[in-house]
Amino acid sequence: MVTQNSFAILFSRSTCLLAAMVCLLSVGTRAESQVLTTSTFNNVVSTHELVFVNFYADWCRFSQILAPVFDEAAKKVKELFPDQGKVAFGKVDCDRETSISTQYHISKYPTLKLFRNGQAVKKEYRGQRSVEALTEFVRKQLEDTVQQHGKLEELDELQDKKRNMIGYFSDKETDSYKTYRRVAMQLRDDCVFHAAVGPISDGERAGAESKIVFRPPNTRHEDVGYTGETHNFDFMAQWMHDRCVPLVREITFENAEELTEEGLPFLILFHKLEDTEIVERFNNAVQRELLGDKNAVNFLIADGSKFTHPLHHLGKSSNDLPVLAIDSFRHMYLFPHDVKKDLDTPGLLKKFIDDLHSGKLHREFHHGPDPAQPAQIDNQEPAASPTDYPVPTPTQAPSEGKESASVAASDGNQGQQDNTQGQPAGNQGQPDGNQGQPEGQGHLPHDKDQPTVKAEVLTSPPDGGLKVKGQGLVCLISTGGHIPHDSDKPDTLTSPPESAFRKLAPSENRYTVLRERDEL
Repeated sequence: MVTQNSFAILFSRSTCLLAAMVCLLSVGTRAESQVLTTSTFNNVVSTHELVFVNFYADWCRFSQILAPVFDEAAKKVKELFPDQGKVAFGKVDCDRETSISTQYHISKYPTLKLFRNGQAVKKEYRGQRSVEALTEFVRKQLEDTVQQHGKLEELDELQDKKRNMIGYFSDKETDSYKTYRRVAMQLRDDCVFHAAVGPISDGERAGAESKIVFRPPNTRHEDVGYTGETHNFDFMAQWMHDRCVPLVREITFENAEELTEEGLPFLILFHKLEDTEIVERFNNAVQRELLGDKNAVNFLIADGSKFTHPLHHLGKSSNDLPVLAIDSFRHMYLFPHDVKKDLDTPGLLKKFIDDLHSGKLHREFHHGPDPAQPAQIDNQEPAASPTDYPVPTPTQAPSEGKESASVAASDGNQGQQDNTQGQPAGNQGQPDGNQGQPEGQGHLPHDKDQPTVKAEVLTSPPDGGLKVKGQGLVCLISTGGHIPHDSDKPDTLTSPPESAFRKLAPSENRYTVLRERDEL
């Protein structure tokens, strides 16, 4: 017989179940950021104008702190921009989705990266980690970057030093204008975009729906016209990218800080100013072999007569130009071949970059060439012979009266500087110029016989901190220093390649002018 107590118990259980379901639903609505996996990542970033991604690890204390803040910011942004395909917040568990974290060279947690129209933006987010700051950052990224002009005369007064893209359109509702605006969002940090819309542009368009031109720096009437399809986003984006962001850029004292802040290692050709032939060959070689690495490495040229200090780090001088090297901001690595003779040899430049990503350059810098490959077995392809990468030996420091570059490269790890006081990379036998610290400090393990230094989880900042311009703290992979409890450590770790840039917030580096310092 069903008693009154039975009804009470049944009602109580039903109430609890309903309450639990309501809680689960409310949590689901609060967490507006999407979990991104290998199977969903490309689809999400390619179907939204803007995607803000949190690369995290569950064991990292700072990832745990950021998680609810990131979800709350995602909710606020969704309220501001509800349109489908406008903006999305995503999160990647790097312990589970190792292929994604490897593809984007994630070496610290959390890392916040922005994707526009499917393409990763080079500069990662380094601002405050508050709901308000994250929301404001994304809101500004969604602002229309196209500057509107009501008079054609205004377009004659554009800043000469900027790379300017100018569009003339019959109407903002045309497909050509919408495509132009999308590309402008993609390249907003690289070009200044302008538009003249309506009757004022009739004379320029000559009856066509649109006309788009590129105005190079320091020019007035030397515009380069776009002749492709004005509604084809991929074609227009590639054309504009090639002009707004040259694959090979020149590093100067003025832009060195900005280039360093992009957080990518340098492949840099030091050359004589008059040697335009080697510059052209370098451009062609990079275009031919390294297009796939353009989001992982900065390809640069430098006037070797000005940038004498980086050459000093390599044991070279202006008499040795041209010199080709990789600067990972831990070390500088010389191209192990004759630049003049071998720059055009297929595969050599690509192998140089691949050896950076794999850690081979870093390993051989400290321990010499890798062991020889095993003897070849019949019917097998011959094993590639190891490359003997030279260890740079510094030359005498430049004279005091000569304009030189700063020797200090701010490490970002515990507030120390790499290669301080004019010491060469490697610090004359001390690891990485870290003032005699043990090999595990701030270093990757170099061979399998050495114990792996596991990633650290910090519950309080170490002395000097791992601050990133107000961003807060991060967990670095294989950083050494404070070791957490075993329960906090991930089960398995693979050391990040050296191309994962660890110098988080450099304020000085060997490419900037010594303006306020009298000594090296």
